[in-house]
Amino acid sequence: MSAADITFILICTGLVFIMTPGLAFFYGGLLRKKNIINMMAMCFVSIALVSIIWFFISYSLAFAPDIGGGFIGGFDFIGLFGVGRDSYGVYSSDMPHLLYMVFQLMFAIITVAIIASPFSERVNFSAFIIFISIWLIFVYSPIAHWVWGDGGWLGMLGALDFAGGTVVHINVGFAALAIAMVIGPRKGYQKEVMEPSNIPYVLLGMGLLWLGWFGFNGGSALGANDIAVLALFNTHIGACAGGIVWMVIEYNNTKKYSTLGIASGALAGLVAVTPAAGFVEPIWALIIGGVSGAICLFVLTLRTRSKIDETLDAISIHGTGGIWGAIATGLFASVGSSGLLLGNLVQLLIQIIGVLATIGYSFGVTYAIAWIMNQTIGFRVPIEIEYAGLDMSQHGEKA
Repeated sequence: MSAADITFILICTGLVFIMTPGLAFFYGGLLRKKNIINMMAMCFVSIALVSIIWFFISYSLAFAPDIGGGFIGGFDFIGLFGVGRDSYGVYSSDMPHLLYMVFQLMFAIITVAIIASPFSERVNFSAFIIFISIWLIFVYSPIAHWVWGDGGWLGMLGALDFAGGTVVHINVGFAALAIAMVIGPRKGYQKEVMEPSNIPYVLLGMGLLWLGWFGFNGGSALGANDIAVLALFNTHIGACAGGIVWMVIEYNNTKKYSTLGIASGALAGLVAVTPAAGFVEPIWALIIGGVSGAICLFVLTLRTRSKIDETLDAISIHGTGGIWGAIATGLFASVGSSGLLLGNLVQLLIQIIGVLATIGYSFGVTYAIAWIMNQTIGFRVPIEIEYAGLDMSQHGEKA
């Protein structure tokens, strides 16, 4: 095993971990002050809960050898049985299997934390805990297996997803949309002012996310090599392009330079460049990020005018940016894998199949889980608690 690769992935694992506290600040600052603690609690409980479920079952379902049909992994790694300090050639020939497992765990954590978006400011905390436990097993784990798992059908088909365009972003974006449709909008939505309470928190969170994304995409090269360098720079330039494009469009409309707009555009760029990071040259990463800034802003504008209160816009940024990024990978990929050609129509078709399959499965299964839970245990807190805020009622604490 390579000491350099082990060291590199250890560092990248820490960087991906810091994305979840970063998301807590980013999301928390976008909410009203009375709900900041609740949002941060959802992000932090995701770290603990996902880690335990990943240990016992979800890593096996995502990454153990396929049990047939390319849909789901088997039970070889239940309780991390057989996942030790030796390498495992399918995924981690240059590092301990245990290290690959924990690196992938960080991806599962941040994905589940993002899904807090449609639960914002109106949902019982215990219901959120139950939901994410089910969702991790029945939605995230199968889709991760399709793309990255040993025998997953999309991976076998040739779908390219360097660091999570389908597995993370499209998946969580359309899951968030399904949840928002089931739960319904916050009381007073589109009637009362619901402005962000702390823009500096948003910018701090975005800075931590941007930093963590270097490990998210760079580490997905699974080694300290030239592809990791390419992925890291593509990540950065894509974010920069997204932030500038979003800022310019907003300035054209408002004559103000919105810091929230810069942060949102950079996030849109990061999302879109994720599936392509190790497969495209930097000029294409810049274009992917810039176009994502424009597309995501357009979709966000449409969403805010609708009756769907997907509060923190996972669908507008993660879902939309993920779709564009996955398709753009098919258009521009020419690096890092044998046989890749710029503008390969066959690869583009495979990417579209991956996008449509992920949207259909994630939205459909998430909607079913959310609907059943809403009809049985229920999601919403009483209206008086919603108006008072969830920080005190759910946690007994103030921001």
